[in-house]
Amino acid sequence: MMGEMIFQVMGAFVAVIWFSVLLETPKKYLIYAGIVGGIGWIVYYLSNHFTGQVVLANFLAAVAIAVVSHIFARVFKAPVTVFFIAGILPLVPGGLIYNAAYQFLHGNQSAGGDYLILTLEIAGVLAMAIFIVDTVFQHIRKEKRK
Repeated sequence: MMGEMIFQVMGAFVAVIWFSVLLETPKKYLIYAGIVGGIGWIVYYLSNHFTGQVVLANFLAAVAIAVVSHIFARVFKAPVTVFFIAGILPLVPGGLIYNAAYQFLHGNQSAGGDYLILTLEIAGVLAMAIFIVDTVFQHIRKEKRK
């Protein structure tokens, strides 16, 4: 398990860095964006391994990604999106939506529907995690101003 997890985390780290390059992220932030993606994947992997709940694992990983992105944004005085957009990439359910379309095109409505529902659940929890963390950080920032 440990070797597989390290391999997957390193894969997420490298993938996020290369995606950051495509997004034209400033070079000084590339490693940090990769760290965000790696942390998110560690949380996803461990949560999914111990709970077996993919949707919950995505939610917890998205929360971790959003929190670390906000912290890095404040530490490096950069926009949150510099770290967040690329960091969330490993959690995006692209493969699931592909499987849904594939099943629908091959006449398997039941399996296609299952994939589609899971895709929407994951997309929903990713959005909810982002919203919750952003709201908490906005509240903290307002409290500090008082």
